[in-house]
Amino acid sequence: MEMMKRNDALSPADPRHLAVILDGNGRWAERHGLSRVEGHREGALNVLRFIQNMQNYATEFVTLYAFSTENWKRSEEEVHALMSLLCSFLDENLETLVSNRIRLLATGRIEALPEPCRKRLALASEKTGVDFQRTLILALNYGGRSEIVDAARKIAQEAREGKLSPDQLTEESFSRYLYFPDIPDPDLLIRTSGEMRLSNFLLWELSYAELYFTETLWPDFDRSELEKAMLSYRKRNRRFGGRK
Repeated sequence: MEMMKRNDALSPADPRHLAVILDGNGRWAERHGLSRVEGHREGALNVLRFIQNMQNYATEFVTLYAFSTENWKRSEEEVHALMSLLCSFLDENLETLVSNRIRLLATGRIEALPEPCRKRLALASEKTGVDFQRTLILALNYGGRSEIVDAARKIAQEAREGKLSPDQLTEESFSRYLYFPDIPDPDLLIRTSGEMRLSNFLLWELSYAELYFTETLWPDFDRSELEKAMLSYRKRNRRFGGRK
């Protein structure tokens, strides 16, 4: 896919980090008389369109909730299709990411993914991590509670080894044990399909994020819908618990 050229007149008011819950592929398929697998395939194609549309904004980091720890409960056929789509996405678009200086990272319990997916993710991270301007993070086998538990385990281990005193633990120091401590917290969360919940996504990191919910199903979330979300964000008065 050839990316559109980046707009030189980018707004400094754009979120530095945008998180998106990609929801509605199944309902989109049902409305169009297609299988859920076809819905996920269309959703994957829209990820490409979304990445292209993001070139118009000053956003440096984008995290997409692609597969949760709970998604393993779906049918074997659907899970297999989702993993196959992930592999295909990486195979077909790695060079595009490299040429457009987009770093690809994956967050979550990646070790539980099928080996072909893990190998492709590792290769993509290596190839795109050399010279980049933006970062695309795929949340795969991700759960917000799992991330916090994993962080707590690391802290407990260090405390047991005498490397850390519980009295020294603060919110700032705790955050350093999360999956990507050097990535800034999201400024804006978008969730498609009309659902109005976090669904165990970035529970720690989204503490002060602005939330934007839309009825639009993910495969239909186009450039105009993205602009609506961005305009809404620019109108927000972010107080972070203070008064302004």
